[in-house]
Amino acid sequence: MTTEQNTDLKSTPLNALHRELGARMVPFAGYDMPVQYPDGIMTEHLHARDKAGLFDVSHMGQVVVRGVGVAAALEAMVPVELESLPINRQTYALFTNDEGGILDDLMIARWSEDTFFLVVNAACKEQDLAHLRKHLAGFEVDYLDGRGLLALQGPAAAEVMAQVAPAACELIFMNGCHVTIDGTDCFITRSGYTGEDGFEISVPAEAADALARKLLSFEQVAPIGLGARDSLRLEAGLCLYGHDLDVTTTPIQASLLWSISKSRRADGEKAGGFPGSDVIFREIAEGAARKRVGLQIDGRAPVREGAELVDENGKQVGMVTSGGFGPTLGAPLAMGYVESAYAAVGTTLNALVRGKARAVTVTKMPFVPHRYFRG
Repeated sequence: MTTEQNTDLKSTPLNALHRELGARMVPFAGYDMPVQYPDGIMTEHLHARDKAGLFDVSHMGQVVVRGVGVAAALEAMVPVELESLPINRQTYALFTNDEGGILDDLMIARWSEDTFFLVVNAACKEQDLAHLRKHLAGFEVDYLDGRGLLALQGPAAAEVMAQVAPAACELIFMNGCHVTIDGTDCFITRSGYTGEDGFEISVPAEAADALARKLLSFEQVAPIGLGARDSLRLEAGLCLYGHDLDVTTTPIQASLLWSISKSRRADGEKAGGFPGSDVIFREIAEGAARKRVGLQIDGRAPVREGAELVDENGKQVGMVTSGGFGPTLGAPLAMGYVESAYAAVGTTLNALVRGKARAVTVTKMPFVPHRYFRG
């Protein structure tokens, strides 16, 4: 069954299709979004792991920044190397504040020498646009309101794309290309939020419905909602902004040291120059007070966000920020933050769930191995 549409919510170009497919719609980041389809979250999750899932991520913000010298200006906002980023290459990046806290995490792709394409989180779009316009004064900052964004994820994704946009299958992970699909110009990257091989397709809004239907016509492809998207990314050990990342969290606390280019670190040739770099460099050198960790849960019931983590004496040492059931694992799993003294793999703690202690063990992430295509 579908829910009645809330007229206060924005709609993606696929709203009518979701309802036609029987999606249960919920408010998410100001949009009317599908949380699941009739087959349910478990089936959707396993289908994406086994075959290919189609996700509507059109609620995400798509932004183009351009102008002579914009690479250096944008590079000053993030801890990654952008001036040497090849054309059609994509990178994960963070907007940080002066305290080293994370304002948002995003993807940045280079379209040309002086043009970059950004995808930012839905709930952060307005603040990110203001942030970009403040720091990129004199450059063009264009919000692409008239585009949809589709994600095709799973081991069969490449087989499907070979028939829809063959050039995309030449890509390796974190690379992109401009292609024409049925007369429509699209930008495709080989990336995604599931840990699987897959593609994200930026498409004009007026062509999004037809493209989605084309992809769904393949028997390997099923529509996937927000519920399975969340369980897939959790198994992959990937962060969700507003839950695992926020302005009180630094990249080092979030175990995202890899997201800081070596050239931008304290001993690199282009050290610092981004907001909060002094705080972040201090944590790299001296260690952070807390760390994001994976948690293996004893028993079958999930431990949810907000559960306190305590040591054997009942002292609170952390908190769960994401938790649920992992269909691929057939077991509950979680991630959260703990004091650094408790962050070693194998450390045993308790999670307090409705006043009762549940045994948890700090474990490596990802919980399910990534299967990105790296050539």
